[in-house]
Amino acid sequence: MTMGALHEGHAALIRAARAYAGDGLVTVTVFVNPLQFGPNEDLDRYPRTLEADVVLAQKAGADHVFAPATDEVYPGGRPQVRITAGPMGERYEGASRPGHFDGMLTVVAKLLHLTRPAAAFFGQKDAQQLALIRRMVTDLNFPVEIVAVPTVREPDGLALSSRNRYLSEWDREHALALSRALFAGRDAAGGGPDAVRRAAGHVLATADGLAVDYLALIDPADFTEAAPDHAGPAVLAVAAKAGTTRLIDNLPLEFGAAE
Repeated sequence: MTMGALHEGHAALIRAARAYAGDGLVTVTVFVNPLQFGPNEDLDRYPRTLEADVVLAQKAGADHVFAPATDEVYPGGRPQVRITAGPMGERYEGASRPGHFDGMLTVVAKLLHLTRPAAAFFGQKDAQQLALIRRMVTDLNFPVEIVAVPTVREPDGLALSSRNRYLSEWDREHALALSRALFAGRDAAGGGPDAVRRAAGHVLATADGLAVDYLALIDPADFTEAAPDHAGPAVLAVAAKAGTTRLIDNLPLEFGAAE
């Protein structure tokens, strides 16, 4: 599932789906979902490049591109009944973008019903989105496997995103501090969760040109802050503005052996 403006990160998702499906069908959905955008966000500005998206999807191995119009997905207008993300969707990205995850889960549910896949592929870059989709599928008994695909990065470490096209050259240089902070945290993981936070926080504290929203080490099971003695999987996540463009990034980590 995508909102279009496809790039190499999306191509990696499509190739992973192609490898999984074998001779089966791979469908790419392209839909800019209005329910995910708040009143001061960039719905009208969000890039729409359907012709180029179809070409990229085909080259990456897709059989179909499903790109419905808004009135096809929401034939009665904005739906009165929606899926709620609950407390897990109110933290971090949810705190910065109220209602975003309710809109995201609602359209993901609708698209899963419309396309009926055996498996759906999502990038790890949107870690909270991925966690919430997995929780929805489990809690509401959706008959689909959710497959995570690692984040694709530029050679300098910047995570690929459709919003990167908004960055000026100056902003892009500043944005590299996000991945540097994550890598510094990863390299300090042997010292435990607090060492990770200190190492990543130091990079951001000394970076120029960023307005940091949050840096957090998160338990992916419920998207709460990981305890100092946390064992098992964790996500080191960061969100910040470079210029006027808000960016998110994360790295999955593992601490010791979970009991």
